[in-house]
Amino acid sequence: MSYRQARWIEPLIFEKSRPGVIGYMPPSPDLKEREIVGDPYDFLPSGMRRRRPPALPELSEGEVVRHYIRLSQQSFGVDSGAYPLGSCTMKYNPKVCDEIVCSPKIRDLHPLQDESLTQGILEVLYHLSNLLAEVTGMSRFSLQPAAGAHAEFTGALIIRAYHKVNGEGGKRDEMLIPDSAHGTNPASAAMAGFKTVTIPTEDSGCIDVDAVESAVNEHTAGLMLTNPNTLGIFEREILEVSETIHSAGGLLYYDGANMNAILGKTRPLEMGFDIVHLNLHKTFATPHGGGGPGAGPVGVVKRLEEYLPVPLVAYDGSRYYLDYDRPLSVGKIRGFYGNIAVLLRAYAYIISMGVEGLEAASELAVLNANYVARKLHRNGSYIIPFYPDSLVKHECVVSAGKIYRETGVRAWDISKRLLDYGIHSPTTYFPQIVDEALMIEPTETESLESLDRLVEAMIKVAGEAYSNPDLVKGAPYSTSVRRVDEAKASHPQTMCLSWRMKRTADQTSRRP
Repeated sequence: MSYRQARWIEPLIFEKSRPGVIGYMPPSPDLKEREIVGDPYDFLPSGMRRRRPPALPELSEGEVVRHYIRLSQQSFGVDSGAYPLGSCTMKYNPKVCDEIVCSPKIRDLHPLQDESLTQGILEVLYHLSNLLAEVTGMSRFSLQPAAGAHAEFTGALIIRAYHKVNGEGGKRDEMLIPDSAHGTNPASAAMAGFKTVTIPTEDSGCIDVDAVESAVNEHTAGLMLTNPNTLGIFEREILEVSETIHSAGGLLYYDGANMNAILGKTRPLEMGFDIVHLNLHKTFATPHGGGGPGAGPVGVVKRLEEYLPVPLVAYDGSRYYLDYDRPLSVGKIRGFYGNIAVLLRAYAYIISMGVEGLEAASELAVLNANYVARKLHRNGSYIIPFYPDSLVKHECVVSAGKIYRETGVRAWDISKRLLDYGIHSPTTYFPQIVDEALMIEPTETESLESLDRLVEAMIKVAGEAYSNPDLVKGAPYSTSVRRVDEAKASHPQTMCLSWRMKRTADQTSRRP
């Protein structure tokens, strides 16, 4: 196996700029073909002109195209190769869905248009809400949340509002969260004003039911749970957990990050959940990564509908409209009505897949994850906690702890070395309850050949760790950016998120 990423010495586009170079000339304001004389912007009304031109880079069209093509050749994405990022479901995004979103009928819509002019998109959003309700068993959905963490916060606000209306707002201030949970769960609960209570994982890899029973009391507001959990294991005693929480007066929140494992097989409602969020940019194959775009619709059972954010998309039998008349709502949690482009992609994906297609996707996701787990388990270099006693669902977590103890090569070294084989690294060091964790989610869109390349690469890197550990510790070698210092790279004084920040940093570094 060999992989080489393009390595251009590519300056920032502002550094390539040269005064006076024109990349685009606007057309003449009239319809006649004639030579443009004078300022081409003279046809703009004076009130619409800027006082000074925007500080844009000045390059020819060809230079701009080459610049961005070179940048794309230095990037890695799900369209470049395997992207087995555990718990993030980085699967192939069907291009037909992109084509639909790029239609001028969608692209030219504006959220402030009158409802009479947006009946089409409101109808789509209304039907998407119903489809998500059918998939999860919930009664109604809000499409506003922009991501999973945003959805968790919204769900926590709903739990808080529910207890407040029932006269227990001040008393029910504790949220139970497993020690294997996504880090956003306790963060979202804390932002909503709850204290978090950590519930341990038992030897089977599932939540400790006895610990749940011991933790619930009159202060329990609810439990936030992912199922399958972040170890890729289905919570076999979910009904007992649900009964315990409900008997104590709490609510059960479903973190839908791992919904890709159970489509068509079971629904959160059947497990006893009251509130559900879905990551459309995971389960329903819309673009993901880089901080966005995303979508995290939140659904609730019937008795919690009145607390959903406003507005909800509604239908009165003759027209679609935005319903703001909801006195007990937690309020508006985002501008307008959600990330429409992501929502529309998910709608197109669900319609094109159908019931049978969604179920088949989950079956393949589970099959692929167990195929990878079985082959790595047989190799013996990586340890898979709780396996094979607990078969995994859509993802598997492997430990590189044995390799680290015997060679000094850590999980992050293995992840960086995998880049040299054209495979994006798995999620590293999560969940934290697993030593030197590598979290692998191959998804259903990877072929058998792709899975074999992934396993072969991981086994080969493990062998390199024993034969030449310094080689692995120095990786990657074939990428456009070599090994980085993670701590320094994420420090706020190091990051330059704009041209202005970089220019200021350069000027500071040149001071005597």
